[in-house]
Amino acid sequence: MENLINNRVKNIEISGIRKFSNMVANVEGMISFTIGQPDFPTPEHVKQAGIKAIENDFTSYTHNAGTIELRKAASDFMAHKYNLHYHPETEVIVTLGASEAIDIAFRTILTEGTEVLLPGPVYPGYEPVIRMMGAVPVHVDIRSHQFRFTLEAMKPFITEKTRCIVLPYPSNPTGVSLTEAELKEIADFVKGKDIFILADEIYSELTFGHEHTSIAGFLKEQTIVINGLSKSHSMTGWRIGFLFAQKSIAKHILKVHQYNVSCANSIAQKAAYEALTAGINDAEAMRKEYRARRDYVDQRLHAMGLDAVMPDGAFYFFVKIPEQISLNSFDFALALANQAKVAVIPGSAFSRFGEGYFRLSFACSMANLQEGLDRIEKYFISQ
Repeated sequence: MENLINNRVKNIEISGIRKFSNMVANVEGMISFTIGQPDFPTPEHVKQAGIKAIENDFTSYTHNAGTIELRKAASDFMAHKYNLHYHPETEVIVTLGASEAIDIAFRTILTEGTEVLLPGPVYPGYEPVIRMMGAVPVHVDIRSHQFRFTLEAMKPFITEKTRCIVLPYPSNPTGVSLTEAELKEIADFVKGKDIFILADEIYSELTFGHEHTSIAGFLKEQTIVINGLSKSHSMTGWRIGFLFAQKSIAKHILKVHQYNVSCANSIAQKAAYEALTAGINDAEAMRKEYRARRDYVDQRLHAMGLDAVMPDGAFYFFVKIPEQISLNSFDFALALANQAKVAVIPGSAFSRFGEGYFRLSFACSMANLQEGLDRIEKYFISQ
């Protein structure tokens, strides 16, 4: 029966991140710098809100877009944090994590043959959905732009077929962000053109030394903002994301969401409400710890002579593999895992423009970072 499977599905592969992390997951003594999962527990008061929802039998369907109290809280959160204003009844959709928000956005705006501009390297979760829609992902090499998807980098690739530009900042895998001036320059150029901006801002609460700026502040009418609680409140398994868009766009995305999942988990929605209200600043303690870890990793990498751009958000370093290592990124990561018992993600997981690099997540304890970096240093010395 496999010959009857949709070819677009048959031709996509499991994420390189998951593929490699699964390979090394159960190896005894392995220190893992792979999955982008916060190592902090979900805040206790948020967990208690979920427990209370179960005890109070809040276990039925909600409105397709999510409970109105949660949409109002999400709207207030965006206004308070980023000065973005969305009507809770018509411009906010609660989704099953940011991943579903990305999926339903693409399924709403893309048609056969349209093109989507993506920075390269980039998180691998966009391309498969684009291809399943019959659209074309166009990766733009941003390595010479300090991994910044600027107007200068993207402009030569914009054509009449361009339907969407993806701005995933702070970035996975590089940890870099765009400046307010760079975002405004893109917005000014795109304004009035038949092009959507998909702004994936899931790491917006995890920035270092600056406040997050969204391109939606300059171009709300053409921007779909993706956010959620996985990274900001360490709620990856709760699967609560948010999609924000102007009413004329959101009403169509909601139809796709409705037929896809009906609604997000009702219990998780109660926990999410607690996170966005009583826990509005829960990310601050985590952000402080991540910054200390970032500074430590940066110092260690540079002491080894490794080349990596300092991340100003998220919890990743994207590190260039030294020239003396004559291995591609997958084989390098495999050798490091086998010989040093340290797992990193090969850069090739993030498009062909990630080849020659590896991603190191510092969403783990300082003790693990120290031991893991010691092992990496010994590995390079032995080569």
